[in-house]
Amino acid sequence: MATVSIPASTSALLLDIEGTTTPITFVKDILFPYIRDHLEEYFSNHWEEDECKQDVHLLKKQIEEDMRQNRSCPVHTVDQTVHTDEEKAIREVMDNVMWQMAADRKSTALKQLQGHMWRAAYSSGRIKGEVYQDVTPSIRRWRAHGLKVFIYSSGSVEAQKLLFGYSVEGDVLDLLDGHFDTSIGAKVEAKSYERIAERIGCQPEELTFLTDVAREAKAAEDAGVNVVVVVRPGNMELTDDERAHYNLVTSFSQLEVTGRV
Repeated sequence: MATVSIPASTSALLLDIEGTTTPITFVKDILFPYIRDHLEEYFSNHWEEDECKQDVHLLKKQIEEDMRQNRSCPVHTVDQTVHTDEEKAIREVMDNVMWQMAADRKSTALKQLQGHMWRAAYSSGRIKGEVYQDVTPSIRRWRAHGLKVFIYSSGSVEAQKLLFGYSVEGDVLDLLDGHFDTSIGAKVEAKSYERIAERIGCQPEELTFLTDVAREAKAAEDAGVNVVVVVRPGNMELTDDERAHYNLVTSFSQLEVTGRV
């Protein structure tokens, strides 16, 4: 693919993570299985701790909201191996977490719990954050031209910081000016990008968003944000219309800075 010029009006770049800075396989084959494999152990070890209690409280509020909205929820069956009230409570929360993950839910409650679990895995060295080889050199190049770089992901801010703080290239958090997650709004809603621009302190047209998801690209575009769609191995296929409409890159190295010293 040819090079793509970052619009001269751009003062900040906003980067998606999954499928953009980081292979989708890292999330699907490493991060998510870690949660499924260690969930019961985590709850058993941390159930009485304040942080875990806050996570469980948020999850229960999400369950109540789902019931109010008549969304389907996991059906609890009688498990003869569960005896104590604590075990029953843990099993119910586990069932909900597993159900949300199977449905690819992006709830803030789920993302917060996952972030806390991943923190222990990263800090112990069991997991290292994967980033494509073109990512950090490109970010350094953009910053050298005076551009700011922010992250916007459905993963919690804490999970984002863990990925870049414990990456395969070491701690690269100093390359990033800030982080946003779904607490500012869903990635498929234009208002979210307007809020981010306001928080950063720029106009939407001064922001360029890099994502692999066409629905997110459209939402950003509707907010007046510049968009570049990133095509990486394993990403969802774009339609012919989407390919014709958006600027596409397969590597951050294809993005050229123009109109800046």
